Amino acid sequence: MIIEKYGLSTFALKIFACILMLIDHIGAVFFPQIILLRIIGRLAFPIFCFLIVQGYIHTHDVKRYLMRLVIFALISEIPFDLAFYGKLTLAHQNVFFTLSLGLIVVWAVDRLNKGLSGIIYIVASFVAYFGNTDYSIFGVLLIMMLYLVRGKKLWEAIAIFATNVGLYTGIQRYGAVAALPIALYNGKKGPSLKYFFYIFYPGHLFIIYLITVIMQH
Repeated sequence: MIIEKYGLSTFALKIFACILMLIDHIGAVFFPQIILLRIIGRLAFPIFCFLIVQGYIHTHDVKRYLMRLVIFALISEIPFDLAFYGKLTLAHQNVFFTLSLGLIVVWAVDRLNKGLSGIIYIVASFVAYFGNTDYSIFGVLLIMMLYLVRGKKLWEAIAIFATNVGLYTGIQRYGAVAALPIALYNGKKGPSLKYFFYIFYPGHLFIIYLITVIMQH
């Protein structure tokens, strides 16, 4: 199949998602009146959810994988707060926390019985909701659904469509379009720049904050 041979690798999807996220955050901070930038950015999160599932499937050490996510969640919180609120706040937590919770749920679904995994999913959703993490319970649910239908492109598309369109009334509905690049995933890793993607998140947020400070003087 042409798509399987020439499709998008994990690396390509990560690059694409980072670009989409950057566009979204530039729009949110500097050009909130240009809704198109936010619409484009809606595709980023479903792709990151898909990549979390792929990361779990291919990791050799789930504990280290989770530890990296949690560490960068903590590192990213200050630049996240400064970029979007201009001050430190507990009003909204960055997306790494949501991705970490989603990974825990995936591990539970894979390793534990339905009862225990169900309890962990409920607890993770509770933490996401009351912790005000980015994408909240929607994010945890999408990651779990993508794991349950992993490797089945049609069902992955249905899961993305159902969560983005079925559970949202705002512009996040456009996130359903992320099913298209995800459908092009070819199962290959591509070049390895693992820590670049972790560093990019807090890094670009801090740069956005610095630009806002410069613009105010």
